Formats: sequence, structure tokens, C-alpha cells
Amino acid sequence: MTALPVNRRKFTPEEYLVIERAAETRSEFVDGEIYAMAGATEAHITINDNLTIAVGVRLRGNPCQGMSQNMKVPAGTGRLYAYPDFLIGCGQKRYRDRDRDVLLNPLVIFEVLSPSTELYDRKTKFNLYKQIESLREFVLIAQDSPVVEHWLRQDDESWRQIVVSGTDAALTLEAVSVTVPLAELYDRIEFAAGLEME
Repeated sequence: MTALPVNRRKFTPEEYLVIERAAETRSEFVDGEIYAMAGATEAHITINDNLTIAVGVRLRGNPCQGMSQNMKVPAGTGRLYAYPDFLIGCGQKRYRDRDRDVLLNPLVIFEVLSPSTELYDRKTKFNLYKQIESLREFVLIAQDSPVVEHWLRQDDESWRQIVVSGTDAALTLEAVSVTVPLAELYDRIEFAAGLEME
């Protein structure tokens, strides 16, 4: 998705939520600015749908729940309100208020990378997501090749990266004891010649 600034006026998180809840389109909040989220590519939508199904099915009967890209999370003491492409919340979920559209304690966050927002997802978002106390894992999913970057929070609060690649490989989410084959995440995705890496 492409982030486009709505205007230059600085907003408070409270003002953003009032505007966002009344809006017909989704926007994210970063350091006082509101960014309209443009449409996603077919590959992005397909991967996101595959992710929702693959993880959702494996969480059945589990105290954890997958949530689609319509749930917001705050990070960085109010610096960011973002819509992850997918997230997992477990046990007693805590929300910002009675609207229940801002989850305070996500366990795992996923972002599907797009060329226009890859740097934003990797740097700005991840650096702020790291400040979410409950967050244990962060997953970046490439669109143009079957590559998943999996970040895990360590006991010393550092983050360890595991790169999983190829449609024969699998992503293991340690926090929820779920393993998802990359072939399922990339179902119906056509890669350029030589990028499938099987």
C-alpha cells in the first residue's frame, strides 16, 4: 500500500481516531501526520488473503486469534497508529477504548512488503513496533519472491532475524506454536523466472 500525506497540520492521536472512525477510507497516523493508504496490488491482496486463511485455520481451538488489516495498533507512546496487514492477539485482548478497533497487546505482527512502503515498514514501523511490550514476533513477507523475514524478540530485548525462502520452506511462529508452509502463503502468486527458489 502507498502512504500519502493528507495534509501538513499536526494532529493528536485522539483527533486522528475521531477522523479515522468517521472516514470511508483507511489512514495511518505517524508523528502527528495522517497518511491515506492507497490500494494494494493483486499480489499483495492474494498473499494477505493466503496469510489470513493459513494462519487462521491453524489457530482454531487456540486461545490466540488472527486479525485482518482492519485492526489498528498503537506504538511508540502514541507516535504511530497503524493497520498491520495481519496480526495475532492472544488471551485477554486489551483495547484502547470501547470501540475495540485499536488493539494494545498484539503478540505477532505481519506486513506484506510493497515497493512504495518497504522502507517505511522495515524502518519506521518496525522501530516503533519494537516498543510494543507484548510484541514477540514481527514478520515481513516479500511480494516478488518467496522470502519471509521473521524477527523474534529475545530475552534481553534484542531482536533475532530468521530468513525463510523458497516455496518448499516453512515459517514457524514460536509464540503461538504454528508452522505455515511458504507454498500456502504464495499460493496463486506467479514469480518472475528464477525467483521461485525451490
